[in-house]
Amino acid sequence: MNSGCYTAMVTPFDGAAVDETGLTRLADFQIQIGITGLLAVGPTGESPTLAWQEHHRVVQIISQHAKGKCLCIAGAGSNNTKEALSATRHAAEAGVDAVLLVDPYYNGPSSLEIRKEYLAPVAAAFPDLSIIPYIIPGRTGAQLLPDDLALLFREHPNVNTVKEATGDLDNMRRTRQCCGPEFTIFSGDDGLVYEMISDPEIAATGVISVVSNIVPKAMSDLVRLLVDKEIDQAKRLVDALRPLFGLVTVKTVEKSPYGDVVCRARNPLALKTLMQVLGVPSGPCRPPLGKMSRSGLDVVVNIAKTVQSKNPEIFAPLAEFFDVDIDGRLNDERLLEGLYYPTY
Repeated sequence: MNSGCYTAMVTPFDGAAVDETGLTRLADFQIQIGITGLLAVGPTGESPTLAWQEHHRVVQIISQHAKGKCLCIAGAGSNNTKEALSATRHAAEAGVDAVLLVDPYYNGPSSLEIRKEYLAPVAAAFPDLSIIPYIIPGRTGAQLLPDDLALLFREHPNVNTVKEATGDLDNMRRTRQCCGPEFTIFSGDDGLVYEMISDPEIAATGVISVVSNIVPKAMSDLVRLLVDKEIDQAKRLVDALRPLFGLVTVKTVEKSPYGDVVCRARNPLALKTLMQVLGVPSGPCRPPLGKMSRSGLDVVVNIAKTVQSKNPEIFAPLAEFFDVDIDGRLNDERLLEGLYYPTY
């Protein structure tokens, strides 16, 4: 896959249905900025709560919209290889450039099983399609290891890219060591983009990003600066973006009738909540994701206020495209109504 910034797109909802108009607006925003590619219906797009008919429809819309403008990746992962094959077949027929296959979740296959019983069958069935393993053990409870990834690359040349979200820099270095210089490593963690691209023992060349849903230009610029080894400018930009990386997981301590409780609002809840505040198509998350606590919402708004105050250029493309007043919306208490649980 080409180096650059790929946006793991949210799926906007309008009531109970997918907001197809909002979806194309979000895609237009990314394409106008010059994003390298769009990921349709990855986990950030709430793939676990989409029916397969909805899933396929979103892939079809984004693939058609991206054609000739940017690359398109489709989420096709499952903890059922038969489903992954079916989703990949649909994505291929829709004309995508690649599919993303997250490690099988909950049933916990070994790395050997992930290679032989999951990724290899898909790669063999679709040799002309790029297959991107997505390794995120904190979410899946399973992990494809660098050794098995290298064997896949050797046996199936279309498995030539990985989305790496282990958070383990040594594991990433091992991936580079096993897979060699021709293999492509993408960061699956916005907060580690700087380290992963600038470390020559990892030599990542891009990111599949969450926060680029709202700041695609800044994230694209960051990747370009790092790949071009313009390190000083990259450091300044990553410092400006760093507060937004906290949107992936917002952790607060809440008061319950029985004492303090740690509450974690995990991706894409905080991101979609901020998008609603900013007036960008998103809608709520689907259950079992729901709303934030009020203190969690305050964290999200304060993150955005910090970025807007110190580096207003970060949100400027969003403000222009969607014709919104960032400062006005971030300071309008009325816009927060309905976005949080009033009590624990």
